[in-house]
Amino acid sequence: MTSFLPATTESISLALEAEDPSERISILYRVLDDPSSSPDALRMKEQAITNLTEQLMEENRAEDLRSLLTQLRPFFSLIPKAKTAKIVRGIIDSVAKIPGTSDLQITLCKEMVQWTRAEKRTFLRQRVEARLAALLMENKEYSEALTLLNGLVKEVRRLDDKLLLVDIDLLESKLHFSLRNLPKAKAALTAARTAANAIYVPPAQQGAIDLQSGILHAEEKDYKTAYSYFFEAFESFNALDDPKAVFSLKYMLLCKIMVSQADDVAGIISSKAGLQYLGPDLDAMKAVADAHSKRSLNLFEIALRDYKAQLEEDPIVHRHLSSLYDTLLEQNLCRLIEPFSRVEIAHISELIELPVDHVERKLSQMILDKKFAGTLDQGAGCLVIFDDPKTDAIFPATLETISNTGKVVDSLYARSAKIIA
Repeated sequence: MTSFLPATTESISLALEAEDPSERISILYRVLDDPSSSPDALRMKEQAITNLTEQLMEENRAEDLRSLLTQLRPFFSLIPKAKTAKIVRGIIDSVAKIPGTSDLQITLCKEMVQWTRAEKRTFLRQRVEARLAALLMENKEYSEALTLLNGLVKEVRRLDDKLLLVDIDLLESKLHFSLRNLPKAKAALTAARTAANAIYVPPAQQGAIDLQSGILHAEEKDYKTAYSYFFEAFESFNALDDPKAVFSLKYMLLCKIMVSQADDVAGIISSKAGLQYLGPDLDAMKAVADAHSKRSLNLFEIALRDYKAQLEEDPIVHRHLSSLYDTLLEQNLCRLIEPFSRVEIAHISELIELPVDHVERKLSQMILDKKFAGTLDQGAGCLVIFDDPKTDAIFPATLETISNTGKVVDSLYARSAKIIA
């Protein structure tokens, strides 16, 4: 048996007909070993690479995909640069679909960047660098990602590659948002929109821009505008059956809850579009909406505990729900302490169904924030509430009278000075 198989349709068919995945992969590797570089052989090898990539991905053989990319470098010199770029990006995308390979993807992208620099393949290098920056951001290596993006933005602006520029500006916006630098995040998003307006933008990319716009508006507490953007993003992703659609829908529901329209949540979930995405993410938002409607902190805590992955571990939802929880807690505490002048903290804790130390910490914070006048008697475990000190109206009135008298005297002095002159 020869070490290679000829790069022909028959060899590809032989591989696809094999029942055992390992045998299929072995045959496809042997097709790639064919030394022939005729146009037909090259075309068959491209098909073999596509099939081999799919097979290795299905078998979760990420390291083999990385080795394949290195092995194919001599082959890339025989085919057009555009086809090389397509194959490289296809293999990197396949590695990304294998769970738990983020470190391998970063290493793979760094290797490809070095190779593309050596081969002077600028077009491919820029796209791989953009992918690398996104991976570094996901890995929370923000400073390295920012350094990489800063150099890339200047280079791509000079070349005026609008489509890549939209990607990079959007990525920069997400990166600055992760670093809590909102002005720069908004500026980068505006740059992405400006570049996008000059070209045709694929629906998935337009959806990503709308999603980021919604996130930034929600951060500024403009929930109505944020809802509109999340709705646009949801429509784009829903049409493409993109998994990001469920996140857009989740953030839409979050906006409804934040503007005290929690009753609308059940209607959106039971709509035709919402029913497609039923699952833990929507269940989590429904539980929060129920807790908000009933003004129940206990239900709120249960929702946060039961749906920790969907609420606590989603940084965007977590940030807004923290502020919502604080507001709810303050409103409930103010309502409970209103009838009392002195009350045991344990009694308030029972009424609100929360731990004593939690309630005590929140009450002390509210006193410091001047939400009400009072003090904590920790020895007796009591909260002492003072009457709101009523300001005596005579003092501001007196100050206003003195101020007005001063103005009259100044005016008379000015007039007398003119008469004497």
